[in-house]
Parts: sequence; structure tokens; C-alpha cells
Amino acid sequence: MRRLRRRFWIPLIVLVLLGSGPWAWTEVGAAGHEHDEATAPAAEVAIVLGTGVEADGRPSPRLEGRLRTAAALVASGRARVLLVSGDGGGDSGDETGVMAAYLKGLGVDEKRVVEDPHGLDTYDSCVRAREVYGIDRALVVTQGYHLSRAVTLCRRVGIDADGVSAGCPGCGTLFLAGKAGRDFFACFKAAWDTVRGRPPVTSEPPNPAVTEALTVSMR
Repeated sequence: MRRLRRRFWIPLIVLVLLGSGPWAWTEVGAAGHEHDEATAPAAEVAIVLGTGVEADGRPSPRLEGRLRTAAALVASGRARVLLVSGDGGGDSGDETGVMAAYLKGLGVDEKRVVEDPHGLDTYDSCVRAREVYGIDRALVVTQGYHLSRAVTLCRRVGIDADGVSAGCPGCGTLFLAGKAGRDFFACFKAAWDTVRGRPPVTSEPPNPAVTEALTVSMR
């Protein structure tokens, strides 16, 4: 009986360890680089990762939390320019357009906001921030359940990234737990994209918009 138990538990433990590998990879990769709004280090640019918008064009609670955190980083001088990265033509609507408009409503100078409408997932947002917009140092703004994966991906593609955890107004515990579970499985794709060096879905020549915004913000 003891031998049968061993035959059952050892493969199960190995399976759990292998299954947790991609998630552990993101946790190790982001170690020491995750902060809240009050303790975030300064960087010239903050990358605000997009997510769905409501049917009426308002940001979802998750997106609202990210945008409010990003606006606070600008107000406190921890970031000078915001790169809002998301799907500008997705089923849920124009994420980056909604993000830019909401930030303007929060008092962020529109000249400090650059839209990347082709950040179709976290990996694409990070690669395009580096290759298209020339960013090599940035804060990354998203919710805590997503932060390790986002920071690790950006660091792996060459950005010296620190993550800033955003709130999620009105989000319940079960909702956030579900998102954390989804993000656990998304780590498998993140690891595979990184290993094979997948190019972003939309590739473009270098875009000077972030550099120009930084120049304007100094005036």
C-alpha cells in the first residue's frame, strides 16, 4: 500500500512542479521590481497596459484603476510620459483611445500621452515599447495579479522595468481570484513567446512619438 501511494504522489508532485514552472519564472523575473504607487521609483515613461472597455465606452474597473494610478505617477513626478498600450480596434472598442481620453479627463496633459493601438497582448506591448518606441527604462502599470508576468516580459525583451500595482475599484474577491487563475495559465504562453522570440503581431519602423513627448514635457 505504501509503495502504491508513492507511485501516485511522486508523479503528481512532478506534474505540479512542471505546471508551476512558467508562473515561478515570472515571479523570479519580477522579484524586487514590484511596487505600489507610493513607493514606485521614478522613470521617464510609464507603460499603461490596456484591457477591455465597457459597451458605453467607459473604461472597465480594471482599466480605470490602471489609468488612475498612471495619472497619480505623473502628478507625483514619478513619470513624465505615459505610453498607453492596448488593442485600438478590438471587439470591446478602442482601448487606447478610451485610455487617452480618460487620462485627459483626470488632468493629464494630452501631450504627455502616446497611444500604441497595436499592443494586442502583454508580450506585444513590451516588444513594441522597446522596438517601436525605443523605451529601455519604464514603469509598468497593471493590477497585482498581472504584474509579475508583465514586468518579467518587459525585462526579458530589454526594458529595465519596474511594476506598479494598480487598484481595481469595485472588483470583488472572486473576480480577482478568477483573473489570477487566468493569469497563471497565461504564463505558459508568456514563457513560450519569450523562448521563441515571437515578433509582435504588428511590426512597424521606429516611432519617435515617446521621444518627442519627453522633449515637450521638459518645456
